[in-house]
Amino acid sequence: MSDNMDHIFKALADPTRREILDLLRDGPKQTTEIVEQFPNLSRFGVMKHIDVLREVGLVKTRSEGRRRINSLNVNPIRIVAERWISKYEGYWTNTLLRVKESAEDTKAVKKKPKTKRA
Repeated sequence: MSDNMDHIFKALADPTRREILDLLRDGPKQTTEIVEQFPNLSRFGVMKHIDVLREVGLVKTRSEGRRRINSLNVNPIRIVAERWISKYEGYWTNTLLRVKESAEDTKAVKKKPKTKRA
């Protein structure tokens, strides 16, 4: 799994590949539609980027006749997020709970009626 994660991180390191994933976040796209978004790259160059994303499982491609439809596969990203972010969830949950309790304590102190001394 770690070896596969290395490939995922390497694929995500390229800005063009991240941009392709951003395009696919809005929904499936034909390869031609993706290529058109990168006028400074050749069709072959864009397709190589899509191939890298497909090899690591970030993109799924299905054929419909001569058309190739590419879609985002969020599972590998979820796995990466769980590995790197979930370990901090407890810390942030506790921190937010302390902030909430502190805010409630401050609010309670402000609402307490002042007592008069004789």
